[in-house]
Amino acid sequence: MLSEPTYLTARMVAPMVEAHFARHRAAAHAEDVARLAPPPETQWVEAIIDVAFWASLRREEGHPPRISLALLPPQQARMPLILGQRRRFTPYNLLKLAPAVEAPGIHLGVWHDDDGLYVWGTATTIPPLCFVLEVVEPGLLVVKHRRTDGFGKFVNVAILRGDQLQLVDEENEAVSDCPALRDFLPGRSLPAATGEADNVLVELASAMREHGRGGLVLVVPPGSNGWQASIVQPITYPVAPAYKGIATVQKPGQSKRKWQEKLRRSIGIVGGFTAVDGATVITRQYHLLAFGAKVTRAAASTPVEKLFLTEPVVGSEAVHLHPAQNGGTRHLAAAQFVHDQHDAVALVASQDGFFTVFAWSETLQQVHAHRIDVLLL
Repeated sequence: MLSEPTYLTARMVAPMVEAHFARHRAAAHAEDVARLAPPPETQWVEAIIDVAFWASLRREEGHPPRISLALLPPQQARMPLILGQRRRFTPYNLLKLAPAVEAPGIHLGVWHDDDGLYVWGTATTIPPLCFVLEVVEPGLLVVKHRRTDGFGKFVNVAILRGDQLQLVDEENEAVSDCPALRDFLPGRSLPAATGEADNVLVELASAMREHGRGGLVLVVPPGSNGWQASIVQPITYPVAPAYKGIATVQKPGQSKRKWQEKLRRSIGIVGGFTAVDGATVITRQYHLLAFGAKVTRAAASTPVEKLFLTEPVVGSEAVHLHPAQNGGTRHLAAAQFVHDQHDAVALVASQDGFFTVFAWSETLQQVHAHRIDVLLL
């Protein structure tokens, strides 16, 4: 290496990251191993995080860098752009190359030789389980990897904010009492032998968070009108007939990639409506029923007084608190709705980037709120 890493948090997280990738590689089907990216070694993980962190604190023409780095040799990327001359992996070179790769989906390709790490070019399509480090803003880095099925947002592994480290808890036993919340576990991104994971709600959460206006989505049972008792009538913007774009299944002969692109567009359409003031209502089959709806306490219900708050972060502690201590009016409305409608789920995006999922816990007999913004960065 050109120099010893000096960012202490990089040294702390590197062996944990190596263990994460090794664990998922070992769990992969034998026929899939050949298409996986090379497993990241601790020394390279530490070095990449260290250089990226110091680069994130600099500015080029007044702009901080926003970079996505992928650790893989160029032959493992599909249609890569290869530089005529390799660039050593230094904060200076990252800062100079950053303006060219700010668009979503473009990664700077990084690999190593006897002299250490180098940048070889760019990639837009990388293999599953490829170590990716995203520089989000000065001092904020996210370790992630591509989903095995190739669809949707990458899986977050660890978040580094200066000297603060948050390691994503893949199992998160705190949500074992709520099947609805288990749908948001990171482990859901790696499909079992029975088929692909259903991560539509995670993708919708990303779309809600992306527009930055905040939003509230109510997920209700299909074929039921009971949820309307918790909505101010008449609904301002009903959708009739219901929009079923997200629920469109893959047609015979249609390529998986084309179907996924159509699904992504449909999720984006619904995500756009969540920016409208009020709640967006969808069914568990992802049919859009209404938007701009106003939540109210059901006539036969009582005010929600307490909820259980968890976060999918290793070492985090669950707490009981009043809904008003968890956020603003959207959070309070979501908690009240789930308190009234036990078979519903509520998703809340705050303007400041926080994201919470609300569901009813039969075990606790109260609302369970699960903060998942660490999964969406």
